[in-house]
Formats: sequence, structure tokens, C-alpha cells
Amino acid sequence: MGEGRQTGPSFSGAAQRGPENPDREMLGSSPSMTARPGRFRKLKIVAAAVGISAITASVGLVLYARSLPPLDLSAATDRSTVVLDREGKLLRPFLTADGRWKLPVTSDDVDPRYLAMLKAFEDKRFDGHHGIDALGMLRAAGQMLRNGRIVSGGSTLTMQVARLLEPREERTLAAKLRQVVRAIELERRFDKARILELYLTLAPFGGNLEGVRAASFAWFGKEPKRLSTAEAALLVALPQSPEMRRPDRFVEAARKARGRVLERVEQAGLATRDEVAAARNEPIPMARRPFPNLSPHIAEQAVAEAPAERVQKLSLDARLQAALEGLARERSLGLAPQVSIAILAVDNETGEIRASVGGVDYFAAERAGALDLTRALRSPGSALKPFIYALAFDNGIAHPETMLEDRPARYGIYIPENFDMTFQGMVSARRALQLSLNVPAVELLSSLGPQRFLSRLRDAGVAIAMPKDSGAPGLAVGLGGLGITLQDLTRAYVGLARGGEMLPLRFRQQVGQTGPAPRLVDPVAAWYVADTLLGAPPPLNAVPGRIAYKTGTSYGYRDAWAVGFDRKHTIGVWVGRADNGAVPGLVGRTVAAPILFDAFARLGIDPRPFPQPADAIVASTGHLPPPLRHLRQDVPKTVTAMTTPALKLAFPPDGARIDLSAAALDGNARLNLKAAGGSPPYTWLVDGTPVTEPQRRRETQWQPPGKGFMRISVIDATGASESVSVRLQ
Repeated sequence: MGEGRQTGPSFSGAAQRGPENPDREMLGSSPSMTARPGRFRKLKIVAAAVGISAITASVGLVLYARSLPPLDLSAATDRSTVVLDREGKLLRPFLTADGRWKLPVTSDDVDPRYLAMLKAFEDKRFDGHHGIDALGMLRAAGQMLRNGRIVSGGSTLTMQVARLLEPREERTLAAKLRQVVRAIELERRFDKARILELYLTLAPFGGNLEGVRAASFAWFGKEPKRLSTAEAALLVALPQSPEMRRPDRFVEAARKARGRVLERVEQAGLATRDEVAAARNEPIPMARRPFPNLSPHIAEQAVAEAPAERVQKLSLDARLQAALEGLARERSLGLAPQVSIAILAVDNETGEIRASVGGVDYFAAERAGALDLTRALRSPGSALKPFIYALAFDNGIAHPETMLEDRPARYGIYIPENFDMTFQGMVSARRALQLSLNVPAVELLSSLGPQRFLSRLRDAGVAIAMPKDSGAPGLAVGLGGLGITLQDLTRAYVGLARGGEMLPLRFRQQVGQTGPAPRLVDPVAAWYVADTLLGAPPPLNAVPGRIAYKTGTSYGYRDAWAVGFDRKHTIGVWVGRADNGAVPGLVGRTVAAPILFDAFARLGIDPRPFPQPADAIVASTGHLPPPLRHLRQDVPKTVTAMTTPALKLAFPPDGARIDLSAAALDGNARLNLKAAGGSPPYTWLVDGTPVTEPQRRRETQWQPPGKGFMRISVIDATGASESVSVRLQ
């Protein structure tokens, strides 16, 4: 029994092992080889479960995506309207309807280094993934497990765009899932460049700033095309927590956030250690800067004319606009607080406005800064005299060397006087215009005819406003007895610079000539005037002979004018009060002319001379044809003619009611018109339009076109006029 007990356990053990693994005994297999088939089965089961889960998740994701409404891109299309100059520089942006600054921007508008820093900090695998960065998501999940809360969302730039397009306040898994689905949708619809531009447009930067372009202007006062390392780093950091990192409220938070970006930038090799150190020392902007507000009046007009256009490109030059606005502010310092300055610069070749200063300060209430004073009706004073001479030259009445009388004269009841109350005697037309003498100008206008003068200006497209109930125009229109805007006056001078050919002024770039341009005078007459004004005495300390220019001062010292031109540009200047109040000492030559010459200096180019037409007559007075040596002397206009009876309109009387049936002859109603006094010939007008040719008889007949109120006027050879109002019934 003892042997049996000894051998039993070993036999028993062998017997137990044998039935458990009979094949292993026979083949000499190890235990690990025996376990491998079971392990493979387990792996297959796990793989199948994972596959089924993946398929289920994919199907669920697809079904979830289909349950979502179409992606709303309105947040990306709702942008600020921007007004740009001819080169694309920002003149003035406008707030969106809900009060945000959201300027349109593309990748080309942004510093490339900023884009590289943005990707390095926010989404370094942006160019390679399809909307979701798996490694980033795993990192975010690990941080959440370690900290028990969401530390970072693992969001790609595409996911951030999705969140900005469909804002959600909560940070939940459901919200994250929605971002994932939308990110995949964005990647399928758009390329990487478009997705990046959506981020650049939508990213928040604190307050009502959206988009990197608005942020760059607000925090640094410039386009995002050229950013320093520190500026780019701050713009990368702000969108993560725009309200808690606003530089104007939480400067230290902004500094720390910028520092973290700079640290990542150095690690990525986008900047050297020295560059990063210098960027850390750069100050944080502690206040927002104002957005550009160049040419606000033209910008508002452009937007009002085309409100649907989000990008408005004008013909203005931002550099010149800023220079002339600065000039107006500088010159206003020596003027009364209520006095403003308007400046208009025009390209003579196209009629395009290069700069338009509507006033000194858009926000100054005492100067009525919101009014565009380039469009305000004002009396031009002597600024219209060059056009009297131009039309006289064009009609063969005079030549620049024609001798005119500058001595006391009377035209009916009108007695013109020179500004300095003196007389020069006999002077050439050239000298009379250069000295802006009033009496010779009135003499020329008398020979030309004030109605003819105004008609030629209007036919050329120059808007002229006459005082209400003024009757027929008199000789005073040549010295400022009418209304005109700086825009229209400058346009008329552009016509002189173009050899008498008129163009409309425009603030949008010209597409093409729409039709034949009207002509004010022929090229020879225009050159005579330009050559004459080129010799006008310049203001104090100005260089003579550089520009052709003329000044004007309205009655009562209300308006001071100066308009000058060379072949390339015309610039007009107006100085005065917006309320048309008088300003003692406001004289065009001493106030407006220096501004004009300074404005031409700020163009930055040398004035170009005027080419002489081949058929221009260049001769002294003695070598002119006899009819051009002196102005006609057959019309009495000196004080010796004061015995001539004053002109009166004898019939019909003022306020009369006239029955046309009583005046009918052969079925046609004719009305007798009769003048008394004055000097023949007489010209009759109805409602400002001539109805007869000049005639020496004092009585004529006129056939009315119908019934109603009408104003009848008569003008004699001296320019005197008389008007009555009648009712035809």
C-alpha cells in the first residue's frame, strides 16, 4: 500500500495531464501555441464589435446630419458696406444693420505670417484634415478625463467656423457633435482658402468687432496686410476669449494671451527668440482707434445711390483726400469757429473727382460739418469773370490785347465799381482779368448780353440759380449776382482746362464716354483765358506762373473763392459760413487763394503747361486786326449818358389781367408789348426766355402760347431791365 501511495500521485498526475491536452503531448506543443486560436477568436469578436459600432455610428451620424436644417451662411454674407478709393484703399466703412463692424476680407488682405501663426496656434494640421483633427480630439478628451472638465475643445478652424455660423452658448457633447457634422459639410462644400476666409470674416475680437480686418483697424489703425509679430500674436489670441481679453478693458489678460501665442510661435520656428522677446515688450493697445472717415459726404452719397452694393469703389485718391482734409483743418485754425472750408480736386481728362472735402470737420456742429458744402449754392463774386472773357473772345468781341475802358460808367441805374474803388484808365483785356477789374468785365458783358452769357453756361451743363422774382438777368450776374455750387464752378473751369469741352463730374470711375461732350467755347478762346490767368499775380510767397487761377469774393464778405487749373487737374476752394453769414475780412485773394496753391503743392506733381492752338493770334494791341484793338464804343455807358430816361415797361402794366379773346386777330391772340425810355435795341423775354430778336422799335407784338401767369421783361442796350407779372385769361 505504501508503494501504491508513492506511485499513485505521480501516475495520477500524468493521467490528469494526459486527457487535458493529448495532442500537445504527442506533438510536443507548448501551452502558448495551444491558446492562440482562442485569442484569435476573441480578437475577431472585438474587431467585429468595433466595426459594427463604427457602422452604427456612421449611419447615426449620417441620419443626424440629414436631420439638420441647411447650413445658414447669412452670417458670412452680412458684412459692413465699405467705400474704397480708386486703388482699393479704405475711405470709410459703415456699421452693419445690427451695429457691428464687419469688414469684408480675403486671405490676400492679411499678413501671411499672421495666417501661419493662426494655424500654428489654433489648428496646425488645418491643411491636411477634412474638418476634424482626430489627434486633437483625443488630446481634448484626455484633458477632460484628467481635469474632470472641458479644458480645450479640440476644435479645428473649420469647426470654429461652424460654431460662428451657428452660435451656441452651451459647451455640450451635442453641441460638439453638431460642430463636427457642420465642419465635415463645410469641407465638402468649400476649399481650404474659402474656409480660412470665413474664419477671418467671422472671428470675434471684442465688443462689436468681427473679422480680422475690423480688429486690425480698431486696435492698430491699419490694414492687416502688414502686422508686426506682436500685433499678429494679439489678433491670434483674442478670438479665443474676445470679451475677457479686450485690450481696452483687460490689458493684462490680453498680454498673457499674447505671450502664450508668442511661445507657440517660437516653438514652431515662425519667429526667432530675439523677435519674440521684442514682441513681448511691445505695448498692448489700451484704446480702440477710430475707423477711417475720409470723404464722408461723398461716401454717404455713394451708399445712398447704391445701398445694395457692399463694396463701393470710387474715383477718389485716399492719399490726396487725406492731404486736403488735413489742409482744411490746418487753415481753419486761423479762422472763426463758424467758418468752414470746402475743396474739390478733379482730373481734367476724365472729370473724375480725386478729392472732395465737404467741410472742415464732419462732426463739428458749429460748422454744420455734416453738410456737403461743395454742393451749397453761393454767390461766386468775381469767379465767373473768366467766362465773360472766354465768351467775348469766342464771339470775336475782344482779344486778350483788346483795350478796355476802366473808368466810371453807368448802365441804366446800374453803376459798377472796382473792388478797391479806383480806376486804371485804358487797360488790356488780359490785364483787366488778371487784376479782376469790375468795370471792364461789365463792359464786356454788356456787349455780350447777360442773357446770352447765362444761356451759354446752362447749355454747357453748368447749373445756375437766379434769385426768385428777379426778372430778366442784368449785368450784375457777371459780378456774382446769381447762385452756383463749388462743384458746378469747378466743372466750368475743368471745361476751360479741356479747351472749352465740358464733362460731367463723377465720383465713380469712368467706364466710357456716354456721348458727345457739350462745348462752352472753342479751344482758342479757352487758351486765351488759361494763358491770361497763368499770369495772374499769385498770393503772398507763392511761385508765379505755375497754375491758371481766379479768385472771387461775394457781396458782404460771405464767400471767398479760388479756382485754379493746369492741364491735368482743376482744384476749387470755397471758404465761408454754412449759414451764409457775413465774415469781415473774408476775401478770396487773401483767404482762399493760399489754400488753393497749397492744395496744388500737395498733389505732388509739377503743373503741366497749356499747348498753344495753331490758330491763336499772339500779337500786341497795335498788331491786332482793327476791330479787335478797342471794344465798340457805340453804346453810351459813361456818366455823360445819365440824361437818358430810365427804361420802363409801358405795357402791359404790372399785375394786369388780360383777356386774350379781346386781343385776337384772325383767330390768333396777340399781345402788344411796349417800352419807354432806355437805349435801343430792346430784347423782350417771357419767363426768362427771349421771344424777340433785339430791335430798335419800342413796341412789338407777341403771341402767347396759352393762359396763365407770366413774367414779361425787356432789356435795353445798356443792360438795364424792367419786368412785370401778368395773368392771361
